[in-house]
Amino acid sequence: MIEIAKTENRIVIAREPGGPDVLEIVTRPVPVPGPGELLIRNVACGVNRPDQIERLGFYPAPPGAPEGLGLEVAGHVAELGEGVSAFAVGDPVCALVAGGGYADFSVAPAGSVLPVPDTVAVADAAGLPETVFTVWTNVFEIGALSRDETFLVHGGTSGIGSTAIQMAKAAGARVIATAGTPDKVAQCKTLGADIAINYRDEDFQAVVTEAGGADVILDMVGGAYVQKNINCARMGARIVSIAFLTGSRVEVDLMRVMLKRITLTGSTLRARPLAEKARLAAAVRDTVWPWIAAGKLAPLIDSRFALDDVRSAHERLDSGAHAGKILLDC
Repeated sequence: MIEIAKTENRIVIAREPGGPDVLEIVTRPVPVPGPGELLIRNVACGVNRPDQIERLGFYPAPPGAPEGLGLEVAGHVAELGEGVSAFAVGDPVCALVAGGGYADFSVAPAGSVLPVPDTVAVADAAGLPETVFTVWTNVFEIGALSRDETFLVHGGTSGIGSTAIQMAKAAGARVIATAGTPDKVAQCKTLGADIAINYRDEDFQAVVTEAGGADVILDMVGGAYVQKNINCARMGARIVSIAFLTGSRVEVDLMRVMLKRITLTGSTLRARPLAEKARLAAAVRDTVWPWIAAGKLAPLIDSRFALDDVRSAHERLDSGAHAGKILLDC
């Protein structure tokens, strides 16, 4: 049975910019879904880098976003808003939300909601939406990765990285991944990477260049990696930046971009219009969900924490020691 009688909803807010200690659980009334929305009784929610950046005060929620942190959830439909007919109360679903995901209940636009795949537990499905939407958007739509091309992803055991490796392999690409420890390098290979590089011991630029270069590069590091990505990119390569862990301000040699006819671009997902997110969700359901059904893709779960222990979850995220997704059980 779906618990819908509850009148209070725990959410997580950052009382001010700072470390995990600024996170607080507060209670609000259970939200009411508006037209075209669903109310989800959450089983779990994902903890992501954008949440960390928002906690630090550098990633404000877009206008109209629900209060509180959290961008992806999984649970069961508790209530349908006006005009929603594609789902029924009790359906297991996962969803991309613009905020308020760290909560007992979350409201999601119906277009951003997907059924939980039969092969994935509802509690694990919270590790799918943010990563799968991000990889699909940046690697397959913007990056236009195709079969037999070479794909380079940095941070291969992050939530995004582990998903990107699996999705690129499912699409028939050759995959190169970077990671920072021998265990993480081994994990990248287990996930399907053809070449895994310990960036602390090897120069990834040299290894990728020796391997023939990369056609599509997904970069979450920024800083000095931007020029090195350009250096090891193939003719006509597409380099997509989605985060800048070592800095967004860089100096690069644009001559190499011109001579190689490289596309250097980036994107964000959170503030996109609802219609755009619905289109992405439909594409993911048509292409990526069959990969999950076929056993080619599964969320890599690093650790789980109770919602009440959200500070510990963010300490784990801040440490960089995780491999895969960090989840909160609601």
